[in-house]
Amino acid sequence: MKQKALIVDDEVSIVTLLSFNLKKAGFETDVAYDGAEAMKKVEKNVYDIILLDLMLPEIDGLEVCRQLRKKQIDTPIIMLTARNEEFNKILGLELGADDYLTKPFSPKEVVARIKAILRRTNKSAINVHSTIHIGNLMIDPNSYEVKLADKTILFTRKEFELLLHLANHLGNVLSRDQLLSEVWNYDFAGDTRIVDVHISRLRDKIEPNTKKPVYIKTIRGLGYKMEDPTA
Repeated sequence: MKQKALIVDDEVSIVTLLSFNLKKAGFETDVAYDGAEAMKKVEKNVYDIILLDLMLPEIDGLEVCRQLRKKQIDTPIIMLTARNEEFNKILGLELGADDYLTKPFSPKEVVARIKAILRRTNKSAINVHSTIHIGNLMIDPNSYEVKLADKTILFTRKEFELLLHLANHLGNVLSRDQLLSEVWNYDFAGDTRIVDVHISRLRDKIEPNTKKPVYIKTIRGLGYKMEDPTA
């Protein structure tokens, strides 16, 4: 069965370009030209990936992303941004997007990013691991459930995958490039700011004090390390 992508953009030329190249890569595609139409389609259909432009009529891309995550729809989202939308790119990641691409982009890069995300998603879906306990954290890889002191904490799929990867390498320093390669599964030079944004979101959810983290430590000049504060 072909994997299905939803392309959301109000520029017909962009939609045509993406649709052509995704079909060529073996994907089935659907399109929406504004945020409201995108919301309706996602609620009625199942997609493997969503390409979502920031600047959309009706409902902008950031709000679409926020609403989908609020509804617990965890379909991977790649935000499409203009070159000068730096703030919005970071905000998009904070709202639950998995990645972003800056226009103008190469169709080959779009396909590569999509395949990287889907490889990681499919791999984590079939892997079976035992429940992990670190301090007051309980991480269940099979149910995608995380509890902090018996309180359930909600994560996006990518946040969970990053947390799980750090937990599986407890005590080891992992560079941003390593995390980008191993969690996002990129086969090319990516933007490590994606890692920093996701680490910040993890800390917001699990750290008692984000200014003095006890679970996810920053190792200056090297990367990040997960520790057990009770050990």
